[in-house]
Amino acid sequence: MTDTITTENTEPSDLSLVLVHLMKGPLYRDTYEKLWGLLLGVRHQVNDYVTVLGLSVVIDEAEGYAYLRSRPIDHDTDFPRLVARRALSFHVSVLLALLRKRLAEFDASSAEFRLILSRDQMVEMLRLFMPDSTNDARLVDTIDAHINKAVELGFLRRLRDERDLFEVRRILKAYVDGQWLSQFDARLDEYLTGLDHVEESG
Repeated sequence: MTDTITTENTEPSDLSLVLVHLMKGPLYRDTYEKLWGLLLGVRHQVNDYVTVLGLSVVIDEAEGYAYLRSRPIDHDTDFPRLVARRALSFHVSVLLALLRKRLAEFDASSAEFRLILSRDQMVEMLRLFMPDSTNDARLVDTIDAHINKAVELGFLRRLRDERDLFEVRRILKAYVDGQWLSQFDARLDEYLTGLDHVEESG
């Protein structure tokens, strides 16, 4: 009697590779070109799979990113969220709004795809919305913390070997949409009112 040894294919499928990456965070075409190609090939299977988990996949081929978001559900339904909501601080919200506006201006005036900003540019952008301080070094450190938070959230990416240069990730457009941006001035007034309240209570 001869024993038969069967060897199963243990290589992960295209669907598995794409799903694991999306579960960890957004997928960018310019960073993961091979995975991006796989995603486009299995996009319908990805959507079918994540729908069971209360999610949907958003793929923006023009901007080159994809991510998972929670599907709207009945408020009376006790369904756990796989994609957690993130509460942003006042100044991080302002920074993201300013970056989104700068990205819109960049797209309207430049043929380039990547918007690169320096740390000093972002410090000057956000300085106007910070409480007055006689300690400029401390103020800059505080703004650095807000910039680092934007990096952590995936809206900014440090350039390799250029610690003071950042790429504004285009996925920001999915979180701060055109309608929101059209009301930017009114929202800044709200931010400034909130800043006044912070200073008065400080």
